[in-house]
Amino acid sequence: MSLRQFCGHRFDRITAQTTRSNKRALAAVIAALLCLAAGKAVAEDAARWRRQQWLIPSPEAKVEMRTAALLPSGRGPFPLAVINHGTTENEEERAQYPAPQFDVVASWLIAHGYAVVLPQRPGHGETGGPYLESTESCDHARYAEAGYGAADSIQTAIDYALRQPIAKQERVLVVGNSAGAWGALALASRGANSIAGVINFSGGLGGHSYGDANRNCAPDRLIDAAATYGRTAKAPTLWFYSANDSYFGPDLSERMADAFRSAGGRVDYRLLPPVGNEGHALIYSRAAVRLWGPIVEKFLTTLRQ
Repeated sequence: MSLRQFCGHRFDRITAQTTRSNKRALAAVIAALLCLAAGKAVAEDAARWRRQQWLIPSPEAKVEMRTAALLPSGRGPFPLAVINHGTTENEEERAQYPAPQFDVVASWLIAHGYAVVLPQRPGHGETGGPYLESTESCDHARYAEAGYGAADSIQTAIDYALRQPIAKQERVLVVGNSAGAWGALALASRGANSIAGVINFSGGLGGHSYGDANRNCAPDRLIDAAATYGRTAKAPTLWFYSANDSYFGPDLSERMADAFRSAGGRVDYRLLPPVGNEGHALIYSRAAVRLWGPIVEKFLTTLRQ
């Protein structure tokens, strides 16, 4: 859930809540004020960005990926960060997928001098076209192959972005959320020289199987796929999960990281405290920046060395 979705939901509920108890009414007002403050902060960040809209041809899907590029102030060229969204196996939900925004992490990266690229992969929203990332089943989920499908689209976006005049001709920071993070790890496993490092926010596939929280499709296959990626990955990776992630809980996320590392991958795994009501939405939480921001600062410093 994005900040805009959360705040819209909160404002819709204020009238109903105020008819209950004074405590609930006060809580609703406080939530509304917090949303106003957070929304103002995001709006102020966005006012400092310059925005470009790109149509990136996807040779695999024969469509153009709708992509936003957010630029910091200054003439550039800038180092690039490509942020990658999640997915769903539900075709109707994918058709309604919104354009990726990631205001919190995007504003942080822009403040640190990065141009941020936000591609919408084939099979989602306005990009449309065939879906290239299906796991195909639950019990026999093809997690590695699904990640490679996302990786193809991410690489296409990177190649296009590096040809633009706003881009520094240097390796790219790849950031992902959920299935987008899984695709970023898959891309890292190909040993591409264009990748400086990967930041994984809540990455994985198969969570909430059959709509149930804390239930995963074939988790052992997910762990095996993480090992497959780690075997050939060269770029350093930074993994963030929250203790209250109901898609990929602490035990599963740590086992994935251990498998990636044991196979030869470079992992800095960080389990963060509970974030909000659903830790899988970690990347959207402005309050969580104080948890991951200093760690990312150090990670970026090591990438520059």
